[in-house]
Amino acid sequence: MARILVVEDEPDIALGLQLDLTDEGHVVELAKDGEEASRRGKDPGWDLILLDVMLPLKDGLEVCRTLRRAKVKTPILMLTAKAQEAEKVMGLDMGADDYVTKPFGPRELRARIRALLRRTTPEVERVHRFGQCEVDFSRAELRRAGTRMDLTAIELKMMELFLRNQGRVITREQIIGDVWGRDVFVTDRVVDTHMVKLRRKIEADPAHPQHLASVRGIGYRFES
Repeated sequence: MARILVVEDEPDIALGLQLDLTDEGHVVELAKDGEEASRRGKDPGWDLILLDVMLPLKDGLEVCRTLRRAKVKTPILMLTAKAQEAEKVMGLDMGADDYVTKPFGPRELRARIRALLRRTTPEVERVHRFGQCEVDFSRAELRRAGTRMDLTAIELKMMELFLRNQGRVITREQIIGDVWGRDVFVTDRVVDTHMVKLRRKIEADPAHPQHLASVRGIGYRFES
């Protein structure tokens, strides 16, 4: 789950983006003009800013420049109805991380967002310790209180996803997309079954988990 600020002045487009990204499991807030974007974009906690170029009061290029001058490092994905190479180069020179040209398909935009979030998310250490556990990704194994347990490929991907997103709620849909891929049919029940097995390996008391908590009706949250 990412916290995304969508900056778009056309209400129908803004609402469509908000609904689509919320369905992906993200938390989405809207800004309707360049001045609001320049102000709110400086707030901490954003994982991504989706920024339209054509905005009232201040255009997206100026917003991008303002945020970068303010040392805001949040990834910026710019949306434009124009396909001119010069405008794209200008946006990238001002600090944008990627560009999508309108009209675009929802799948393309979601893929660009996932790729950008992956590039800007810190890599998980190859050996990661939490509680009584030590996960060695290079050896695909787990030690809990000194006892070695092998991790399956699915469990290894799950652990990497949770360690990258500690403290955040991860939906079952996000788990499926990240672990199995979005072109594979996997049910929520399959996800829950794998979670039960993973809990047995990382939790001292799987019935009362300290690390891998269920979030009713949504998914799971990992705490180290």
